[in-house]
Amino acid sequence: MFDQLEKAFLAGLGAVALSKKKTEELLAELKESYRMSEEEGKAFLEKTQDMVQEGRKRLAEMSETEVKKVVDKLGLVSREEFDSLLKRVEELEEKQRRD
Repeated sequence: MFDQLEKAFLAGLGAVALSKKKTEELLAELKESYRMSEEEGKAFLEKTQDMVQEGRKRLAEMSETEVKKVVDKLGLVSREEFDSLLKRVEELEEKQRRD
């Protein structure tokens, strides 16, 4: 199951990287076809890069949400819960040794 999540995540990152390359190609085409100025081209590229960054952020958030769902579904505990339980066990063991 984690393999599938990893593959989906990597595919998403690949799509984001591909989008940047396609954006640069599109920018060159727009400049040539529509006589876009350098300033207009840069503004367009910045806007597109912002969209790509937002896409990366959303992808990371979605991945984190999906991983949490899988962890919950499998009944796994979080690191925080594990550490808390470990501390409790250690305290109980120490108490038992003193008694």
